[in-house]
Amino acid sequence: MNDRTLEALGLARAPREFPLDYPGAWPAASGLLVGDRLLPLDDRFAYEDRTPVLAVGSNACPGQLRHKMAEFGIDSPVPMVKVRVTGVDVGVSAHVSRVGYVSASPVTSPGVVRELFVTWFDARQLAVVDASEGAYDRAWLTGSEFRFAADSGESPRGAYVYVNRHGVLRDGTGGPRRHPGERALLTELLAASPELRKLFGRTPEEFCVRARGDRELCERGTRLFREEGLVTASGLERFVQPQQTGSPGTGSSLPPPLM
Repeated sequence: MNDRTLEALGLARAPREFPLDYPGAWPAASGLLVGDRLLPLDDRFAYEDRTPVLAVGSNACPGQLRHKMAEFGIDSPVPMVKVRVTGVDVGVSAHVSRVGYVSASPVTSPGVVRELFVTWFDARQLAVVDASEGAYDRAWLTGSEFRFAADSGESPRGAYVYVNRHGVLRDGTGGPRRHPGERALLTELLAASPELRKLFGRTPEEFCVRARGDRELCERGTRLFREEGLVTASGLERFVQPQQTGSPGTGSSLPPPLM
């Protein structure tokens, strides 16, 4: 395909604008995000002047990344490398985001292999993404329990990941539940909780409309998750380290995020 625009590739819609699309469309293969285009990427995995961040949700959606960067006038390229990750699965954040959805959050899952993306950010890009992840802390994952393998055959030593500080939602067994996509998730959550329906309505569409931009309502929804005993730990909290503030590459140097 000669037309490498996100629109032509079906990757343009940002979940920030279309909450029920969450986590958004992911590329089929590694690519270099340049403005509104996704170009082929060479076989190189590592970029020594950039920070590797594992995407488990909408940060693997080029349309979402473009939306976040455009907010701060950043149009520099972002390498997105598809990897097979062992030890991490995609759970559900135990908070309601003010952009109108319940987002994904990583969870430990020994032996599980998932195809995800490592995004390589420069300092300005990392600051933008840190600021957008207001309910999360960055954690460095490395060691024998986590393995990363790219198609090039390289085995990177580790990557950062955003861990939700509210915890994650649990399934019927008490372990972390998996994120099935936003519409399915909200349908399940609303069907199971009369109190959640009182706050956010009976349908996923109503949920997104009511949640969007309403800080107080989202905070009430987040508290309700805990009050109803739906929250558990992700298993990744022990990897979170204190973040330096006020310098390039940290979200604190940017305006507060809409989260």
